[in-house]
Amino acid sequence: MTPLVLQELPAIEAVPVAAWNALVGDDHPFLRHEFLYALEASGAVSPATGWVPRHLTLWQGEALVGVMPHYHKHHSFGEYVFDWGWAEAWERAGGDYYPKGLSAIPFTPAPGPRLALASHLDPLAVRRVLAEVWEASGLSSWHLLFAEPAEVEAWQAACPSLLARDGVQFQWRDRGYGDFEGFLTALTAKRRKAIRRERRLVADQGLTLHRLEGEAIDAAAMAHFFRCYEITYLERGRHGYLGLDFFERLRRTLPESLLLIQARLEGRPVAAALCLQGARTLYGRYWGSEVLADCLHFEACYYQGIEHCLERGLTLFDPGTQGEHKLSRGFAPRRLTSLHHIADPRLRDAVARFCAEERVHVEAYSRAAEAALPFRES
Repeated sequence: MTPLVLQELPAIEAVPVAAWNALVGDDHPFLRHEFLYALEASGAVSPATGWVPRHLTLWQGEALVGVMPHYHKHHSFGEYVFDWGWAEAWERAGGDYYPKGLSAIPFTPAPGPRLALASHLDPLAVRRVLAEVWEASGLSSWHLLFAEPAEVEAWQAACPSLLARDGVQFQWRDRGYGDFEGFLTALTAKRRKAIRRERRLVADQGLTLHRLEGEAIDAAAMAHFFRCYEITYLERGRHGYLGLDFFERLRRTLPESLLLIQARLEGRPVAAALCLQGARTLYGRYWGSEVLADCLHFEACYYQGIEHCLERGLTLFDPGTQGEHKLSRGFAPRRLTSLHHIADPRLRDAVARFCAEERVHVEAYSRAAEAALPFRES
């Protein structure tokens, strides 16, 4: 058999689009070449922004047989698994935490695959080969964020020294509801009434909701969405990580994965939520509004997404990070695990203690969140 050759590439553009996408498929839009290229081509991901692409690729002759997004990071922004405390502690001790290695999707805390391999490869052997990259890199650490549970287990089997850190997100899952009314029926009477009241409040303010997909999202709709997205960040005194060029590139190159939920007042768009969708999952990611309207965020970012999933046969809705307020709207806690290679044994021991202590609190939080779900008892 032709030997495997590992290449670390400085840009996703160096990999043929068709070859990359043939490995990753279309279930997870964030791992597709078009999404990663839009991040780099728009300048959101670049050495100037502290993201240095070092994508890991495996080749057999001319055939691409493995891909993994990989970056050298000079900060911890845009990751959503926060290790600022680790960096501060190590630098106080005289070490250099940055740059570090990172395998994740920039600015995208959505669980999904991180390593895509041709079916004939031995996954265990490949992971051990890849581990040699960061073990020999001279970097302080390597971090695998938001990988799926099976991939986390595979990495732990290949590299037992990796430290596991737990977290929680909130996700909605179709339990055979049929339609939105069926979903409401599964809730307690109190929550069912509250959600109906919230939806009425939106309508009573004269707002109408519209779902645009694919080619129906034109340049004007995307430009309006971007204005709304920027407002969300400007309210906190800064610009968003992503520019209009990034979103325009998605509109042109990945239209089949886009869902734009638009709120209109007297026929004019005034708010928007942009989602991406795979074969089974809807991902709510970006939101903004030009108006202050009661319950509009819940309608545009949660209820419209649930309705869309039920209409299109999508079984999972990942609305993004944070927010216990999602619990009362039927989004259940999901435990997530990130993995971390720490080169220096002194820092590694400290991080291991931190993760073990944190895990106790995460477990308790997850149990409490599960108990707070508003579904009727069977």
